[in-house]
Amino acid sequence: MDQLTPGEKYSPYRIFSAERWAEFRADTPLTLAEDEVRRLRSLNDPVDLDEIRRIYLTLSRLLSAHVEASQLLFRQRRVFFNSDNAVKTPFIIGIAGSVAVGKSTTARVLKELLQRWPSSPKVDLVTTDGFLLPNEVLRRENLMERKGFPESYDVGALLRFLSAIKSGQPDVQAPLYSHMTYDVLPGAYVTIDRPDILIFEGINVLQTRDLPQDGKFVPFVSDFFDFSIYIDADEKLVHHWYIDRFMRLRETAFKNPESFFHRYSQLSEEAARAIAEGLWTNINLKNLTENILPTRPRADLVLRKGANHLIEEVALRKL
Repeated sequence: MDQLTPGEKYSPYRIFSAERWAEFRADTPLTLAEDEVRRLRSLNDPVDLDEIRRIYLTLSRLLSAHVEASQLLFRQRRVFFNSDNAVKTPFIIGIAGSVAVGKSTTARVLKELLQRWPSSPKVDLVTTDGFLLPNEVLRRENLMERKGFPESYDVGALLRFLSAIKSGQPDVQAPLYSHMTYDVLPGAYVTIDRPDILIFEGINVLQTRDLPQDGKFVPFVSDFFDFSIYIDADEKLVHHWYIDRFMRLRETAFKNPESFFHRYSQLSEEAARAIAEGLWTNINLKNLTENILPTRPRADLVLRKGANHLIEEVALRKL
């Protein structure tokens, strides 16, 4: 057994360096090519095949073991309750973390790796963006400056969606979101039809709520997860990545006249950077410290990034 530091001795997690973590990939095959990784990674995210080998092959192997164990438990329960007509439900993986930390890249890479297992499972990916309240509602409720905070989501719709997925219902619809218009797309949905694995990604998916004093059951989004991942990094690094991404978008996507943020592309670099700093300080940093970061200890796995945006440490919850 690895030597534990005093802090780890009483921690619910086992801590691994990225190099040590990479040793557990065993014979897990690398099924992605470099051009595919370039397509999957987000703006300013340097993940490459070396990072896939170091981190994601071991993670794919670990998740395979969890999925197999879940399927075995399902079969055992079916025998226990003598219910041959029981419907197998999807294995749901939640991915949380701050803006600009790389959640989307992790979710897309995992989706590609998992669906290329020898068993060829059906893997779907849904983000929580579509469950944000429409801008019209946010403006009416004076919540536009709180967009991305827990109160800006249609929590009822989130819970109904995950409940339907976990119940094995076919053709469950998830609303779609446009990062171009910065709003939910009216009447636009993606249909999720009984996947083997669902990846559910969003900044606040591990969020809890106040518990009722009468003891009534209050479900959390994370109650439907079989495994949860938190993408972590020092606050100063996330700040830098956010500003850098904003300035890159100013030169690319924001130049589209249809973009909600098009006006920022017309500003000087100094003025645009000041806007980005204000958005970080007044919205994203507050959301991180008040809502997102406090959920980190609820994750089954924490992937901690260093200054180069690559994962340096992995914390896995003990069984």
